[in-house]
Amino acid sequence: MNDWPEGWSGDDRDRYGRGSASAQPESARVMRQVRRDQGAPGQGAYGRQGPSAPPYGNGVPQQPSYVDGQGHGGGYDSGYNTGQVYGAPGGGGGYGGPGEPGGGGRGPRPAPNWRKRIKWTAIVVITGLIVTSVATYFWADSKLNREVDLSKVIDRPEQGDGTNYLIVGSDSRAGLSSEQKKQLHTGSAAGKRTDSMMILHTGSNGDTLISLPRDSDVEIPTFVGSESGKTYKGTGRHVKLNAAYAEDGPELLVRTVEFNTGLKIDHYVEIGFAGFANIVDAVGGVEIDIPKGGMKDTKSGADFTAGKQTLNGDQALAFVRTRYALAGSDLDRTKNQQKFLNALANQVATPSTILNPFKLYPTMGAGLDSLIVDKDMGLYDLGKMFWAMKGVNGGDGTSMNMPISGSANGNLLWDKAKVKTLVDELKNDEKVTVSGN
Repeated sequence: MNDWPEGWSGDDRDRYGRGSASAQPESARVMRQVRRDQGAPGQGAYGRQGPSAPPYGNGVPQQPSYVDGQGHGGGYDSGYNTGQVYGAPGGGGGYGGPGEPGGGGRGPRPAPNWRKRIKWTAIVVITGLIVTSVATYFWADSKLNREVDLSKVIDRPEQGDGTNYLIVGSDSRAGLSSEQKKQLHTGSAAGKRTDSMMILHTGSNGDTLISLPRDSDVEIPTFVGSESGKTYKGTGRHVKLNAAYAEDGPELLVRTVEFNTGLKIDHYVEIGFAGFANIVDAVGGVEIDIPKGGMKDTKSGADFTAGKQTLNGDQALAFVRTRYALAGSDLDRTKNQQKFLNALANQVATPSTILNPFKLYPTMGAGLDSLIVDKDMGLYDLGKMFWAMKGVNGGDGTSMNMPISGSANGNLLWDKAKVKTLVDELKNDEKVTVSGN
């Protein structure tokens, strides 16, 4: 029985089975083409009739078909004639490049989820702001010098509507070197006295800032000593207002103001020479318009020409302390003090200060370190006072001196009728109709 395919000759059997018996060297063997497409049974790679494959048998195992769907779609393809060594893109289990369908590498990189990114960025920013704000609050709160105990003040008036602050600028030289005292023209007097006093009323009908001239004639009432706890009976003694502070400090000053006005003071705020100058320097100076004729005072150190100019800390202190170069003396000085404090409040509230941490924190530090407040004063109360002062300068309130009717023995006498009307309006949180000097 002939097991070779039909049409094969013996020579073919010799050449491809047992080798050639010829002594001549064999000619180049021709490789049969590997068919690419499955043709009809019995057809060759190019459609011509060819010998059929030998039947399986005699222990030869069945070979996998390339057309049964288990590995290769159509006819077998080595891939060499397409330039693809590892198979065409899309072949299952192939090694296509990243992003190619069916490739063995990583799939295409997903598009960034911008909504998610924005959400988490916002969460991080808001959390950071909250943490910073809370930390700043506790830092600032710890710097307040709560030294004044208003519970020691006796026989206090009834509480009215709104909030009343007593703002005091003292001539304290605490923290100043001998050179600084000379530079600031403060002198070297021991202790401290009030250099300026103001009542700031905040309420729903506008804010009111009232200057109390230091030379105001007032009566010292019965009071309890802030240090001794001893009661000192009132004798009807009249002094200048700043003498009350010199006699027994902030508590007696508050007691004296309340007794002579009938207006209850809710909070007390005091700042000394050094603190005032430091705040002005921290904000980079304050612009002030010096009136025609300029200002020169050897005692305060003021020496300014007319016109707008930016004052540093030393110059600002000289400006608010000047009285002898002014026609109205202490009354004109209180007006300059109000003018400067309003300008300072506006300078602190500018975006260049608030949004710049390198300026904001030094300003807050300089201000809070130098302030003396009452034991019940909180940062909210202090902020409310600050914004009210800024509002007064912006035209949202009233700025005035305590109404004066004349003078006696060098003391300024208050107009009692106007003062009573003014206090009643403040107590009831009504719009102020009284004008000052």
